[in-house]
Amino acid sequence: MVWALSVTQIISWGSLFYAISVLIAPIERELHWSRDAIVGAFSLSMVCTGLAAFPVGNLIDRYGGRYVMSGGSILAAAMLALLSQTASLPMFYATWIGLGIAMGAVLYEPAFTVITACFGTHARKGITALTLFGGLASTVFWPLTQALITALGWRHALLVLAVSNLLICAPLHWWCLPRSGAHRVKTPDASNDRAVRAPQMREIVLTRTFMLLALAFTMNMLAFSAMSIHLIPLLHERGFTMSDAVWLAAIVGPMQVAGRIGEYTVGARFRAIEIATIALILLPVALLLLRFAGLNWIWVLVFITLYGASNGVMTITRGIIPSEIYGRERYGAVNGALAAPVLASRSLGPLVAAFIWSAAGGYDAVLWALAAIGFVSLVSFYLAVKR
Repeated sequence: MVWALSVTQIISWGSLFYAISVLIAPIERELHWSRDAIVGAFSLSMVCTGLAAFPVGNLIDRYGGRYVMSGGSILAAAMLALLSQTASLPMFYATWIGLGIAMGAVLYEPAFTVITACFGTHARKGITALTLFGGLASTVFWPLTQALITALGWRHALLVLAVSNLLICAPLHWWCLPRSGAHRVKTPDASNDRAVRAPQMREIVLTRTFMLLALAFTMNMLAFSAMSIHLIPLLHERGFTMSDAVWLAAIVGPMQVAGRIGEYTVGARFRAIEIATIALILLPVALLLLRFAGLNWIWVLVFITLYGASNGVMTITRGIIPSEIYGRERYGAVNGALAAPVLASRSLGPLVAAFIWSAAGGYDAVLWALAAIGFVSLVSFYLAVKR
């Protein structure tokens, strides 16, 4: 099952999340839309992914991953095929709303829910292994999508991506994932089951621990998403050539994988809460280090190492910590509720950084602001888990 999910995660992340980076330029040239308008549709899809996180997690808790993730892959294929035929901006935006919902049903959060339900106390190893493969999505699909666009054009390239979701991801989800929820409570009266469940979930969401945990994860993602878009122009502004800035930014991916390998080996001796605390400390430290690094290559490489490792580890611990605190019974719903603001903040981070850059006239203020956000994340997490 983990091997199957590893394949589907690479294809889902690559075709639904990363491919847009390569598709922006040819869409812009053919349809004469502004880049802001194209990126705005993708940002809207991230908001929809966040909104879908809780209902998707709840559905997997009740009915298992087979129907939800298979349906998500079929929806992804349909939306990619529709995107290949887009001719108007409203249609483009409507299609990305559908893709956002599909991402909510097939990316890490639902996969983590399935693994946690099936493997219990061994879920941590499965989640770590899955993210190691998922980290290869951009490495595989950026050049692959570019090659498809060069050979076939962007519209036919999207059709190929649609077919990969339909003929590879959907069957693997259907054949390899469990059919029913591992922890579904069976009662004679389904309406009574819902009546018992709903208040319990509301009680969890309204606790101080849950709110602080959601704030910690959301602030952390806000800082990471901002840097993921602005790192190359930031390094260029500080005096690096564009080619050097791109080369340095490209090292972040391998450092994420290195951090996940470290979590799988050395980190396995510690609780996920302890590993997350270290990762949350590394983020503001790394950002402040970059603020004072100047053109010193060694310190910039240290920043990239700490930043990439922190991001790689947090992807894992965000999936494990809900089960450590709340148990597995409601993992899908709890993880989905925690993920909703986190996924939405992924679209806001670059906009927040752009606004600060524009107001302050440079990236120094952005680094100070993101370091402060990282510190808020750390403090919130400590207050959430200290008991």
